[in-house]
Amino acid sequence: MTRTQLPTRVLEILGAWVLGIIWVLPLLYAVWTAFHPAAYATSFTPDAPLTLANFARAWEAAPFARYFLNTTILVTLILVAQFVLCTPAAFAFARMEFPGRDTVFAIVLLQLMVMPDVLLVGNYRSMASLGLVDTILAIALPYLGSAFGIFLLRQTFRMVPQELDDAARLEGSSLMGRLWRVYVPLAKPTYIAYGLVSVSYHWNNFLWPLVITNSVTTRPLTVGLSVFASTDQGIDWSIITAATLMTSAPLLLAFLLFQRQFVQSFMRAGIR
Repeated sequence: MTRTQLPTRVLEILGAWVLGIIWVLPLLYAVWTAFHPAAYATSFTPDAPLTLANFARAWEAAPFARYFLNTTILVTLILVAQFVLCTPAAFAFARMEFPGRDTVFAIVLLQLMVMPDVLLVGNYRSMASLGLVDTILAIALPYLGSAFGIFLLRQTFRMVPQELDDAARLEGSSLMGRLWRVYVPLAKPTYIAYGLVSVSYHWNNFLWPLVITNSVTTRPLTVGLSVFASTDQGIDWSIITAATLMTSAPLLLAFLLFQRQFVQSFMRAGIR
């Protein structure tokens, strides 16, 4: 590194540290408040007593067990459906020849340019006409087909050597057999990367579940937490931050455990 490059490098490192500290400060405050009595929510004294009572009170104040169950069912349903639907679609765009393939693929990619919030009214009307309002299926249906998933898997399938496909065909494998035995195993890193993104997004999704759900039996964690933290429940930041940590803990734990696999999966995903 030359002497002229050193100041730039120092500024980059300093900027990264500043941004990192700004990003982590709300989380540190939530951790402090959740593990201390309400009297110490804004008093950062080193000898403040620790407590787990905030978590117990938050768990008892709202049906978080039901919210966790609803969210788990929701993200599992969406992820499985996306894998099942995106895999054959991506394979068709990557390896099959049919009239208008590139045009159809371009239309699929247009979904990436449309914000889901724009479709709230149309989606609600569709769910109402199907009689699915206030159901977990209604939350999931608009997301079962993913243009991003199709694009990501298509790029990966295109990187599979054609020789492997030809060898499987000579051995008598059917079209679905080649997809299942050749392409899917080689795309495992992409499935892992996309699965992490999908679960994270739908675990935190808020606006559409808020619009389409009305009862405890269908609310996911994000909507349940917003109701719990509303002014009607009273403002107790120790309990609210404890509930926030409970709802975000699975994602935080998954990120800490699998961050290296997540980055490596996207590096191998073959985005070109």
